[in-house]
Amino acid sequence: MLTSRPTPIEILLVEDSEPDIMLTEEAFASAGVANRLHVARDGVEALEFLRREGERQTAPRPDVILLDINMPRMNGLEVLAEIKRDPHLMTIPVIILTTSQAEEDVLRSYQAHAASYMVKPIDFEHFFQAIQALGRYMLSVVRLPPQA
Repeated sequence: MLTSRPTPIEILLVEDSEPDIMLTEEAFASAGVANRLHVARDGVEALEFLRREGERQTAPRPDVILLDINMPRMNGLEVLAEIKRDPHLMTIPVIILTTSQAEEDVLRSYQAHAASYMVKPIDFEHFFQAIQALGRYMLSVVRLPPQA
């Protein structure tokens, strides 16, 4: 039985591609998913958000993180390792959302305790559908850990 989460989901999208950011925002909105999508455009920004540093001191704790692997300054696998080393962040589910289909990236992501690994579909329609399905799943199927 699907149940709806009473409060919006706080989602941190860690993505450097502006078109992918816009498409993700649009897909979540059109799916009717109650969420608050926050964006960090690279790994350094993501860790600042998560640690509430600098301009991000009032950032909410995300319920889930959508993390790209291929980013400037600090790649997604480095960010994932930092998150899972931090006792205050390690319980946040991290879903790898990337174009990489490399077996090594899949294996390394799961070894670093990613909750899921999702390959971004290349075409617009399939990407849009995948994000909508992910949003519905997070809202009505999965049980997220309580805020620490």
